[in-house]
Amino acid sequence: MSVFHIAFIAHDRKKDEMVNFVTAYEHVFHGHQLYSTGTTGLRIMEQTELNIHRFMSGPLGGDQQIGALVAQNKLDLIIFLRDPLMAQPHEPDITALLRICDVQGIPVATNIATAEILVKALDRGDFAWRELPDKYKPVEGVE
Repeated sequence: MSVFHIAFIAHDRKKDEMVNFVTAYEHVFHGHQLYSTGTTGLRIMEQTELNIHRFMSGPLGGDQQIGALVAQNKLDLIIFLRDPLMAQPHEPDITALLRICDVQGIPVATNIATAEILVKALDRGDFAWRELPDKYKPVEGVE
């Protein structure tokens, strides 16, 4: 089984939903390298036996820290449960994170339906596309 690098981010009104989701799929996440923004990671660890590397809270730079991993092609999947009905003071950071995921081709689930599809694919072993031959990988330093 390949080890994948997965990040969890959830806006305040989505944290309970994230905890419930990760708890339901805890068996899938075991054995992978997990990351999260601060409070989301703490809440998940309180309810599961998962070990998560926690960054700062999203508004304090955690989104950017996760974005840095994406920019270095060190993440394989992000589950980012966003609250589309609440304005976020750090919206530029969120937009930048989503943009770099598009640039690097990193799948991002922004709602529970998409998260479920991606996690089921992960469980089936359908993430082999992340192990593309070098000829399909972006060349460093080339825009």
